Amino acid sequence: MNQETLDRLRKLSQQYAFDSIQMHEAIGRKAGLSGTDHKYLGFIIQKGQMTAGELSTLTGLTTGAVTGLIDRFEQKDLVKRRFGGDRRKVIVEPNTEKIMAVFEPLYKEFRSKSEQVMASFSEQELAVIEAYFLKAIDVMNETTTQLNAKQS
Repeated sequence: MNQETLDRLRKLSQQYAFDSIQMHEAIGRKAGLSGTDHKYLGFIIQKGQMTAGELSTLTGLTTGAVTGLIDRFEQKDLVKRRFGGDRRKVIVEPNTEKIMAVFEPLYKEFRSKSEQVMASFSEQELAVIEAYFLKAIDVMNETTTQLNAKQS
């Protein structure tokens, strides 16, 4: 690959990331959350029930920040907080029904348009796009792991 192509793709990737942040901020605001809280809620939906400590590890947030996050979600009835055993362990359970009721309408048009974009590609092209995303995710996860290890 030549440098011009690499630079063009890098700029597109950055633009995609920036636009994604802006879109998720807008969706979060419509749902009464910050964009960051909205994405952290996505972790809880994806992973399911977890302890506050696991959420702290997953997000990189301090335990105090996670407590505030859980408080904000609980106030909106998006999660339920349960105490495990000796009450030192907090278990966070997503209220999936409520979360979907809040977010599905906000994503409806975006999902539809995204599906139209995907449908415009052949199966071979989609396989290439999927391979790119899988490899890019691996690189991001590896980078995140290395950066987090350097902080310890």
